[in-house]
Amino acid sequence: MQKYEKPLPMINEDNSQYWEYCRKHELRMQQCKNCGFIRFPASILCPSCHSMDAEWVKMSGKGKVYSYIVFRQAYDPSYKDDIPYIVAIVQLDEGPRMESNLIGIDPEKVKIDMPVELFFDDVTDDVSLPKFKPAI
Repeated sequence: MQKYEKPLPMINEDNSQYWEYCRKHELRMQQCKNCGFIRFPASILCPSCHSMDAEWVKMSGKGKVYSYIVFRQAYDPSYKDDIPYIVAIVQLDEGPRMESNLIGIDPEKVKIDMPVELFFDDVTDDVSLPKFKPAI
């Protein structure tokens, strides 16, 4: 695998299970066993009912662009070849919002509420980044 030069996520005890699922190309998030709230990022406590009881449930990977920004300047030198690139907040069909890159579309054609779908970018042998592309 080619060497990845961009910053990688900081994997720790709190988020390691999330990143392990991503490595397997599965988007999973914690769902409270008490009230059903799906929380992201992972945490030990449900922000809705304060229960500590949760399970990892699989997300569909489908959603809509909630918001986005087009980067036209590389604030980190490792992104200079990607300019312009899109960072979007995606509202997943299951409810949670997540930040990620939006790939495969001209930045001028991105629209709020545009349907998107998940794919995984295997950037190292140990890290697969969840990213989105326009839904077909």
